[in-house]
Amino acid sequence: MSKLSLKLLGAAGVLALSGAALADYPLMNMVADKVIQKYQSASCEQLWAQRASPKSEQEQRLIGLLKSDAQLRTAFMNKVAGPIANKMFDCGMIP
Repeated sequence: MSKLSLKLLGAAGVLALSGAALADYPLMNMVADKVIQKYQSASCEQLWAQRASPKSEQEQRLIGLLKSDAQLRTAFMNKVAGPIANKMFDCGMIP
């Protein structure tokens, strides 16, 4: 088997495992999709205003749950980090 075939096989295995990990948290996936949609549809001005406002009770519960479950937190952060970081960069919130 060629080196390219082995690399492709390895990459397919990693993708399959990451997909299985995300499938373990259907509720987290739904919440993460909502968070991503919120960031993608919000204007920069809205994001700056939301950054300064206090967290809702629902957001505080979610944060508490993510703090108490490391695997759930990892899966959530892996899903939302890219889209959120890109929007924050576009809005000048991170260098």
